[in-house]
Amino acid sequence: MSIGQAPIHTSDEARALARRRLPRLVFDYIDGAAGKERAAARNLEALDARQLMPRVLAPAEQCGLGQTFLGQTLGLPFGIAPMGMCNLAWPGADQLLAAEAVRRGMPHGVSTAASSTLEAIAKQAGALAWFQLYVTGTLEAAWGLVDRAKAAGYEVLILTVDVPRVAPRPRDVRNGFTMPFRIGPRQFMDFALHPHWSLASLIHGMPGPANFDNAPGGKGFDRHASRAGANWAFLDELRRRWDGQLIVKGVLSPDDAQRIKAAGADAIYVSNHGGRQLDSAPPAITALARVRAAVGPDFPLVFDSGVRSGEDILKALACGADLVMLGRPLLYALGADGARGLASLLDALVTELGVAMAQLGLADVADIRASHLLPNDF
Repeated sequence: MSIGQAPIHTSDEARALARRRLPRLVFDYIDGAAGKERAAARNLEALDARQLMPRVLAPAEQCGLGQTFLGQTLGLPFGIAPMGMCNLAWPGADQLLAAEAVRRGMPHGVSTAASSTLEAIAKQAGALAWFQLYVTGTLEAAWGLVDRAKAAGYEVLILTVDVPRVAPRPRDVRNGFTMPFRIGPRQFMDFALHPHWSLASLIHGMPGPANFDNAPGGKGFDRHASRAGANWAFLDELRRRWDGQLIVKGVLSPDDAQRIKAAGADAIYVSNHGGRQLDSAPPAITALARVRAAVGPDFPLVFDSGVRSGEDILKALACGADLVMLGRPLLYALGADGARGLASLLDALVTELGVAMAQLGLADVADIRASHLLPNDF
């Protein structure tokens, strides 16, 4: 289902439309961050400050965007970051994201807190579905999720380690955001003022985390439960139990990156959680170059936080990422115009990346180097 607006051309346009069309409670959940939201702002500022050096007289008629990552052949150098409760943005968002992943050959991060079961998304997206694990509640419940992921055929598991406790996000607190929703007069009015979203959500059922009702040892989803079970001992045990590819997400420290590499992870995911956890965290793009230097030139790195355009994707690849993941912009697009909005934004990102590569005289993403950034950007 789509609202039927003109195609979306930029992430900023998608955000502006989503802000108008979603209830404030929902938009702020997607858009908000920790504290004064300075970490989220610095992510954008730091990426924006990096500059690319155009090169001339080396035109590329076609730009190759495909690559191989962790043994998988991908159609694009970017994918879908794991995000909880995506169906808040639009009913069926998980399925719409999975369909685009399959159509474009992008990895689809499937959150522990997804609105759809990990089995359903794996069935739709196949090997492109990568399961993201939160160690929340009991260890028994966490291992139950790992076993379910293995049984569902997941080949890649992403262990998120940067949420020992969920940071309070002031917008959510002010709006009374809880999961499941508690509908008081304020929330009722918010929903009433956004009837298109409210009626669609009512028809399809209000979303909630779908992976907890049947989790062994679980007692349902508590968004604020401790996730401190994701420690070094758990990582070691997970590496012993999980025989697929293992990515560790939420890394900013070069020292941590070296230790995670030594523990046997197959890739490291550099991220500050989009600024949603620690307001004083450094910009993730700044950490990326440092982590790359620490783990060496060939160790696989994934990156997210602050990516809003094709040029941002190129900058992240130049800073050392092998794969870039997008989060908020895709939810903005879904909130703005459902399936059509998502497809429009992804088309725009592909075009932006290809044009930027052409400006730099690059025929293939494998040719992107740190030398394509102005030297003083480091």
